Amino acid sequence: MDKTYTTQELLQILAEEQRACMQGRRLSLMARVSGIDPLDRLIDPKGIQKFTAYQNFRAQIHAYQREQGVSGLVWKSLALGAHRLDYPELHDQLIALPDDLETLQRFRGRIIAFWQAITTGFDRYLSVAGGREFCAITEGDRQRLTDRAEWASLDLRGRQLPCEVVLQLGWGDPALARYRRDWPQSGSEYIHAVPPGCSPMP
Repeated sequence: MDKTYTTQELLQILAEEQRACMQGRRLSLMARVSGIDPLDRLIDPKGIQKFTAYQNFRAQIHAYQREQGVSGLVWKSLALGAHRLDYPELHDQLIALPDDLETLQRFRGRIIAFWQAITTGFDRYLSVAGGREFCAITEGDRQRLTDRAEWASLDLRGRQLPCEVVLQLGWGDPALARYRRDWPQSGSEYIHAVPPGCSPMP
């Protein structure tokens, strides 16, 4: 392959392949629902075959990223009132290379400072029980959580302030941290900042 694809081109290729898989134009015919023949004969295998075909293709894209050194980061911009931030985030369909992790670590402080500036006076809650429950935290709790984080990310729930702003504080591999597949080597905590008297959204 002569051409080296960019991050955006890989994302476009993945989107096209995902559409093809979901439309049934790509199937992994070897995929089985359970591996138990009598049970597999009772269940339509198309769904798992579509999903597996896309997962296999995505694994090839991840291998290409590693071989060619193609970043898994995308750049985001947030502007709220007088505050503006441009920051990197790992795309959920790609993997983070070692250089990507270094970039995320460099932006950690800026992301946290931006979150603190736009949520001054807000109530803060830690997400627990897999995001189904929340517990109020103190400034000391917040400081301990941010101090141990290696990287950070933001999720804005609303178009303008006041709104809910979720700060993800992570360590290890961001792709594995998202689904706790590599706990405790990789993981993350979520702090929800909400206007006084409001409750976080699950």
